Amino acid sequence: MQLIRLDGASPERLQRILRRSSADVLDPERQAHVRSIIEDVARRGDDAIVEYTQRYDHVALPAGRLRVGHDEVRRAYEAIDDGLRAALAASIERSRRHNEWLRPPGLTLDEREPGITTGVRWTPVASVGLYVPSGKGAFPSTFITLATPAVVAGVDEIAVVLPPRADGSVDPAVLVAADLLGISQVFRCNGVAGIAGLAAGTATLPRVHLLGGPGNPYVTAAQIAVQTLGVRLLSVLGPTESMILADESADPDRLALDLLNEAEHGADSAAILVTPSETLAREVQERLPRYLAQLPEGRRAFAEAALDNGGAIVVRTIEEAIAFANLYAPEHLQIATRDPFALLGQVRNAGEVLLGQDTPFAAGNYAIGVPAALPTGGFARVASGVTVLSYLKATSVAHLDARGLATVRPVVERLGRYEDFPAHVLAVTARGGAG
Repeated sequence: MQLIRLDGASPERLQRILRRSSADVLDPERQAHVRSIIEDVARRGDDAIVEYTQRYDHVALPAGRLRVGHDEVRRAYEAIDDGLRAALAASIERSRRHNEWLRPPGLTLDEREPGITTGVRWTPVASVGLYVPSGKGAFPSTFITLATPAVVAGVDEIAVVLPPRADGSVDPAVLVAADLLGISQVFRCNGVAGIAGLAAGTATLPRVHLLGGPGNPYVTAAQIAVQTLGVRLLSVLGPTESMILADESADPDRLALDLLNEAEHGADSAAILVTPSETLAREVQERLPRYLAQLPEGRRAFAEAALDNGGAIVVRTIEEAIAFANLYAPEHLQIATRDPFALLGQVRNAGEVLLGQDTPFAAGNYAIGVPAALPTGGFARVASGVTVLSYLKATSVAHLDARGLATVRPVVERLGRYEDFPAHVLAVTARGGAG
């Protein structure tokens, strides 16, 4: 892990840190590549999905095997042990409770002025497609954090796409989690092609209205591109990233462990420590090799690359650290200071904020119930994590009685005449009982 002084870093170095994976997602050649696949899938349907799954995932499947059947779900229960099954159920239950608490009432109405009642009605989207990655490991936790709030929202149709394993099967833990949530539409296919299939619809894959899920830059680029087919994107959920704001009170061993948490996801991930204490940064540097050595070779290589994408950034003050965090807008943010609650109000841009060193990223990912599917690449400046609210849409509701209509009539008349819409004016002046 490199140590970088913020006030001495070159503009190029800072730009590379700030851009991270978004530079790959928005690369013109990559965008053109995924658009060609999307157009092909929209044209040829299942046949194209089968072809791209064989080309990029090296798995040959007939179109009839794209959808996971009931027998494979039954075998999935036999393939995992009781401890994992219980962990999946506990993770689902905490996510369910958090999203049920977060879900707004279906209808809220309030008389704002005499005769003028306004409100909002919340209803779920009709269908959603979820992408669950599998290229760098198994991710039933990703499925849970995406699917549970959709179930709580009451989405009628939930379809799931995940790349197959080498033998053509899919992760049994994902299948068990899907079954626990009552989701039966699970499809195995290449990520980009599967996303295209959900956006366009094929003989096997349903066409959905809302789509999302974390993935590599190609997958993220595909999700951005399919919006031209009329699909709304849940959020930009690219390669994972984390940041820790720490002062001299932080435990360097815990900092090292938590930096590795998101770093081990992949070489396109990023992990950053921001601190006003150079001494602390160097202590973390010294401890990282010990913990890196405990990781298997593949994960160790991922973590080393992700740490190089970030590093330890030394600032002058904790206020400067917060300013940099708001500029970076991390997916995952941990505050490891003497009083993390005191700093929470100053954090404007972050997918999630975990307070204190007893709240590691791993707990947020797996077990607390807060969303772990969060905006990446700086999109935390404008977007939120995936919750029940992501799957709901708001419909405005209003009611006027005769008193209310009389109250608003002068406003309608003045604005309608100014904007030259005489029918608007006539609608209130000629209305019986309007005064």
